[in-house]
Amino acid sequence: MKVCLISPPYNSAVKSTAGVSSPPLGLAYLASVLREKHEVKIIDANILDYTMADVRRELKSFYPDVVGITSVTPSIPQAYAVAKVAKGVREDCTVVMGGPHATFLPRQTLEECEYIDVIVKGEGERTVEELMETIESGETLETVRGISFRKGNQIIDNEPIPFIKNIDGIPFPSRDLLPMSRYQFNGVKYTTMLTSRGCPFGCSFCSSSRLFDGYWRGRSPENVLEEIENIYGEYNIKNMEFVDDTFTLDQKRAEKICDGIIKRGWDISWGASSRVDTLSKELVEKMKKAGCWILFLGIESGSQKILDAIGKRITIEQAKKAVRIMKDAGIQVLGSFMVGFPQDTLETIKETINFAKSLNLDYAEFSMLTPYPGTPIYDYALENDLLLTKDWSEYTAIEPIIKIKGVSEKQLKVFFRKAYISFYLRPRIVLKWLKNKQFSFIKSGMKAVINYFGGR
Repeated sequence: MKVCLISPPYNSAVKSTAGVSSPPLGLAYLASVLREKHEVKIIDANILDYTMADVRRELKSFYPDVVGITSVTPSIPQAYAVAKVAKGVREDCTVVMGGPHATFLPRQTLEECEYIDVIVKGEGERTVEELMETIESGETLETVRGISFRKGNQIIDNEPIPFIKNIDGIPFPSRDLLPMSRYQFNGVKYTTMLTSRGCPFGCSFCSSSRLFDGYWRGRSPENVLEEIENIYGEYNIKNMEFVDDTFTLDQKRAEKICDGIIKRGWDISWGASSRVDTLSKELVEKMKKAGCWILFLGIESGSQKILDAIGKRITIEQAKKAVRIMKDAGIQVLGSFMVGFPQDTLETIKETINFAKSLNLDYAEFSMLTPYPGTPIYDYALENDLLLTKDWSEYTAIEPIIKIKGVSEKQLKVFFRKAYISFYLRPRIVLKWLKNKQFSFIKSGMKAVINYFGGR
């Protein structure tokens, strides 16, 4: 069969403001397990700057039997539009949707979009293999584990499929089906890698632990190094990001990956995400030696009260220590913070902004608490009638979504803008940008100032 996998056209906030464009790894993994038996095409409409007319043209040319669409919550409207286009091109094709939003709201997704036939829930590699075999044979979809599907006027939820225990057995993502030269970070060609799946921590604002039932699985260092060698050798890409929830969760595994990079003498530069309580001086120094230039720390709040309320399970002191050992090792630090938790007050929001400025961070990312489907805080917001909107296109992490007692939407927006302005337009930060010729950051900063004083 012909299978077309699509990432819909969507101008994300990350792409437009940070200069980052990442490959759709999920689709590339699915392509790898399907292409042995099927003809597979990937359309990353986002990176190609495609319109729906461009997507329609590609579908007419390829004329697939199955169209698979991935989507996050804010891009759901565009994903629905792609599904409609697919059915318009070939009415008898099977339209399948996956991704975290559809996984947690399968029935609602099918009800909202009549053009979707099947939802793949959670980890997709085994499910899509079963699904394609069943579609090709013409058998009933009731036998396929891990899906919800439309049968006449009914929506049927099938039993889940067990997680893949040994993720070393999953083939590397099919990067050859993607326009690899287009993926860049601030104008430099780069790519992403996933070296583990899952998260055991269960923070209230994150769906990852629920997506994988708190089950963390790490690839072996040897398997990770083999993929790095493939990226480095086949695509001549020297800049990478490990997009695990927490690359350093198993510190010994992280050390072995670093040892392998150092031993091979690869001239690569990479970043990763971490928690402040999973770092040691020894590990951080080895990461620096292996080419790590930046770590993303999910600090979230400068208020211990808020950290405890959201189940982050870290302390203010741990955050301070983590930043200190990273800076001592020469690794840049991007701290991630959120405002707009239900427990937030004007005082705790101020604490967060001031704490971000007090740390020796190179960059800070501020976002609005956004209750994505699948997160505990989404359930809490529904139960307590706290949602300001159910328009998924508003769930961009830069707009208020939850009502907060004692803090108006207007106040929250003002403090959100103030967070960026007061952090980035400090002499120390601006001088560093000038010294390092980071003119794109200066441009973004000035744009934020104009928007701020313009009241937008």
